[in-house]
Amino acid sequence: MSLRALLLAAFSYVLLLMAIAFAIPLSHVFTERVEGEVRSQALAQAELVAVVAGSSSRADGTVLAARRATLQRTVDAAARITRGRVIVVDSSGALQVDSAKPPAAAGADYSSRPEIRAALAGRAMQEQRDSATLGRPLLVTAAPARNARNDVVGSVRVSQDVGAISRAVWRGRLALLGLGGLVLALGFAVALWIARRLSQPLAALEDAAHRVADGDMTAAAPETGSSEQVEVARAFNVMTGRLDRTLSAQQQFVANASHQLRTPLTGVRLRIEEARHDASPESADHLDAATDEVDRLSATIDDLLTLSRAGERPQAARPVDLGGLAEAAAERVRGAARRDHREVTVHTEGAEVVLADAADLARILDVFLENALAYGGRGPIEVVAAGRAVSVSDRGPGLAQGEDDGRLLERFRRGAAGRGRAGTGLGLAIASALATQWGCSVSLRRREGGGATATLDCTGA
Repeated sequence: MSLRALLLAAFSYVLLLMAIAFAIPLSHVFTERVEGEVRSQALAQAELVAVVAGSSSRADGTVLAARRATLQRTVDAAARITRGRVIVVDSSGALQVDSAKPPAAAGADYSSRPEIRAALAGRAMQEQRDSATLGRPLLVTAAPARNARNDVVGSVRVSQDVGAISRAVWRGRLALLGLGGLVLALGFAVALWIARRLSQPLAALEDAAHRVADGDMTAAAPETGSSEQVEVARAFNVMTGRLDRTLSAQQQFVANASHQLRTPLTGVRLRIEEARHDASPESADHLDAATDEVDRLSATIDDLLTLSRAGERPQAARPVDLGGLAEAAAERVRGAARRDHREVTVHTEGAEVVLADAADLARILDVFLENALAYGGRGPIEVVAAGRAVSVSDRGPGLAQGEDDGRLLERFRRGAAGRGRAGTGLGLAIASALATQWGCSVSLRRREGGGATATLDCTGA
């Protein structure tokens, strides 16, 4: 998991815990507050209507005709505010005014209702009970209506559907949930921004490290971010600079040493050839062996020179047809293969064009084919160019255990099949170095049925 993902997970976990820690008690408080406000509002409206009803009624609680319209408007307004039903009854419990549409029959008896009895007795009452008439729970609030002499002349009742109150509570909870989701989204956005800011320097450092691993010693990590990240980037850049200078010095040394050795080797070879003209047959055999050793040392020097120049790219990349490259490479070794009674086959269907240097890629394929000729037994050699890759396969002894992990691409590393034979151990190292500088890669693997397959993959070229 990436650092950015870990930071996001940590921030999200903390945000979620905070949201839960606040949401549960807040929801409980909100529910209690809404229910409390509904109850207090119902009682306040009941008492308000009771004041108007007391001043609009006779001693027995019947409403004065001149004041009925005013009382009706007050009752309707209270019903709208409480979202319930409001009724006014006289001192006997008979209905006087009703907010329902259509209203109940005038004079309907409500004296059996416990809240009405309590209000007519001079006590305000509020309770939740099941309505036998409606068949659902109601919150009922009743208040006594008093005249100017403080005599109870009637009662006002506000009835509200408990289901409607619960729906209002749930709407409030959903609003809180939406607000919490918005806060979480904003918090996640901030966490994403922070995680990105924290991980960007590390991502840049990772990119620089990959570029250095691919041979680009000019890559530098940006010295940004926190103080610790700046220190790491600075140390990385110092390390890369020192490594670049060390490698440059090594390459320069190898190049200089190779040049210095080439001239005396040429002189030695000339002297051996001159001495051979007058040598006895026995001495001639020794001189021929010495010539072979000089040639082998010269080949090693040439390989070292090639390796010392690997990583430099003086020539520009040009389109290279991998199919044509494979055909040409196979043609170069067909003569040697025929002398060993071996067949070289080429398949180029689907081969693509890549941007690289044709000479470098040809050198890589020559290394593959020379190894197949030297260590591939007596079986056929197959060259396959498909897509952006070229592979060379043989039917020799193949790779020994542990040799397919890239070790054979190291300098002077020789496989089990090559031990005891002539060779410098630099061919695959040269091929790998040449491939890397063009964005390609070289790999070796065992072949099913025996043998080995060397592959040049130019997917990145």
